[in-house]
Amino acid sequence: MSTKIERLEVHDVRFPTATAGDGSDSINRADYSACYVELHTDGGPTGTGFTFTGGRGTEIVAQAVKAFAHLVVGLTVEEIFANPVEFSRSIVQEPQIRWLGPEKGATHMAVGAIVNAVWDLRAKLEGKPMWRLLAEMDSAELAAQVDYRHIEDELTYDEAVAILDEGRIGYEDRLKILENDGFPAYTTSVGWLGYSDDKVRALTEQAVADGWTAAKMKVGSPDVADDVRRARIIRDVLGPDRLLMMDANQIWSVPEAIANMRELAAFDPYWIEEPTHPDDILGHAKIAKAVNPIRVATGEVAANRVIFKQLLQAEAIQVCQIDACRVGGIPEVLATLLMAAKRGVEVCPHSGGVGLCEYVQHLGMFEYLRIGKTLEGRMIEYVDHLHEHYTDPVTVVDGRYRLPTQPGYSVTLKPESIAEFSFPNGPAWNA
Repeated sequence: MSTKIERLEVHDVRFPTATAGDGSDSINRADYSACYVELHTDGGPTGTGFTFTGGRGTEIVAQAVKAFAHLVVGLTVEEIFANPVEFSRSIVQEPQIRWLGPEKGATHMAVGAIVNAVWDLRAKLEGKPMWRLLAEMDSAELAAQVDYRHIEDELTYDEAVAILDEGRIGYEDRLKILENDGFPAYTTSVGWLGYSDDKVRALTEQAVADGWTAAKMKVGSPDVADDVRRARIIRDVLGPDRLLMMDANQIWSVPEAIANMRELAAFDPYWIEEPTHPDDILGHAKIAKAVNPIRVATGEVAANRVIFKQLLQAEAIQVCQIDACRVGGIPEVLATLLMAAKRGVEVCPHSGGVGLCEYVQHLGMFEYLRIGKTLEGRMIEYVDHLHEHYTDPVTVVDGRYRLPTQPGYSVTLKPESIAEFSFPNGPAWNA
């Protein structure tokens, strides 16, 4: 029996977070938002997916989703997964819309929302949480999801199959570890740039009391002395044994990144995230060499698998930060995970925002179970905002994500939340 996609519905959902400083960094002070997609079927479940946005501009992504809708509506799930690369290319390579990217920006984020909704639909049909659907899938079928065009100089289908086959060894033991202990996480909620020093100290103290062993702060203030002061507050509370990560959110030039990290090195940062422009591959490589042994981490706004290929080939990053919906959905994330594994690069998924924790918990757990096979250097970002709006919110206990158990990708919004926060007509925006 087949399941046909009969209708695509898209929602512009925005949460007013900017005024409180939640999510604030060196460049962004956004209202956490989502371009949210629902794929309605002929009697089956509804597939849901989204791409994370920052308020204004969500309407642009929503229009891009609508422009692609005819390429998915009318298909069955079985047709899509019988030729997954052909399906992905039908959207990504749409001959006129492609001109607006290609494979980047609002149109590619729209692709990610649609493709993730398709995968959510499949997981619900099979009655499995996404991590389990992926982790239990046959290696050949998994490898066949990837479009190797433009990355075959780094990763081939045969290499992907070999990595995934290797991931079957010890799988049950790793699964037991996740079932018993959960997956390591770190908190970003302590160190948003818009928070006062007193709030930063209080939040860091609370994080330590709650059992967190790793935390991240935002850097990139106009005066590096402000970053130094805040780093000193956080490190004093964390003590010497807990990890402290730093995130510049792309604000620095290459020379600034190198100079500023020399001052911040006194606080023993585990990594510096997004130290410069995300497209500057060689700049990241130069920074990585200069600030070693501090790791360079990036990837949350890397537009596609080709950017990740170059970051890895140039040895520009030591931590690969996949994002669930910036790229073209699960197949492109899978390509990135496999390339990182081939290079032996640690994977720490980017999260935060609204719904990203729900998304990436599945990807981090799958990477451990079938690709990376180790928890060394692995952590998933966590922020404590807006989980109450999801039907299957994340569960984090003692600084570790717990395995999701409900079928799907965990990103189905509650209908009442969609109604309340839809922009511009929801009550939250007309109080």
